[in-house]
Formats: sequence, C-alpha cells, structure tokens
Amino acid sequence: HRALVQDFGLPSPRIAFTGLNPHAGENGTIGTEERDLINPVASQLRGDGINISDARPADTVFHEALRGQFDAVIAMTHDQGLIPVKTLDMWGGVNTTLGLPIIRTSPDHGTAYNAAATGSCRPDSLIAAIKLATHLANNRGGRNG
Repeated sequence: HRALVQDFGLPSPRIAFTGLNPHAGENGTIGTEERDLINPVASQLRGDGINISDARPADTVFHEALRGQFDAVIAMTHDQGLIPVKTLDMWGGVNTTLGLPIIRTSPDHGTAYNAAATGSCRPDSLIAAIKLATHLANNRGGRNG
C-alpha cells in the first residue's frame, strides 16, 4: 500500500490478493489457506485502512484489474503473477519488489542465460526496467527511502 502511494502516486490504491488454491479455495472445499490465513490477514489490513480484497480466484482477478477494479494484484506464486504479465507484454515486462527502502527493478525474464548463450537476447525488458526505476525515483523525489 505504502509503495503504491509513494512510488506510483496512487492516493488510495485498490489492491487484490489472489487465492493460493484454484477458485480461491471455494470456502475450504479446494483448500483452506484462503479461509484460514489470507482472508483474515486481508480483514486486518482493511481494519488498518488499506483497501484490499479477500482472496480472489487467480483465473479472473487479473482481468478485473485490467478492467479497472484494482490498481495492483498480489499474487501468491511466481507463475500466477507472471503469466498475465508475459501474456500482455512478453518482451517489456518488469519485475519490481515493492516496499523496499531501495528501488529494485529487473527484466521480467531474470538472468536469461539460455537467451544469452544463443545470442537471442532482446533489450526491451531491461530498458523498461530502467525506465520504471527512473519513474519510481522521480516519484520518491530522487531519494531512496
């Protein structure tokens, strides 16, 4: 929440949690992590004034965000979050870690050793990561904390 306000300039960010289990556990039928852990934490955060959803089905929440219902989605797994990113922009996606005292961005493809070995690298994601880091630094007023 704080990073979305500070780094992205969103005064009242709307955040969604994905569920860990398919269909966000269907009230414990497919898994209990949502009912027993994720949703109680979301409730505590809402009590602290953060606009955050209970666990949402990962197969629809990114569509909801794309249509404007949420400003950010917290994915419970790596692939859960990167599938929609790479579907929308395979070459220009950026991985960033929110909430750090320093700005951290990287190309969404990581080290890409295989692409480097074959000479098939593209600079798009690296350029996008540098541009995002610059944008975040400007929003922080040029400071790192």
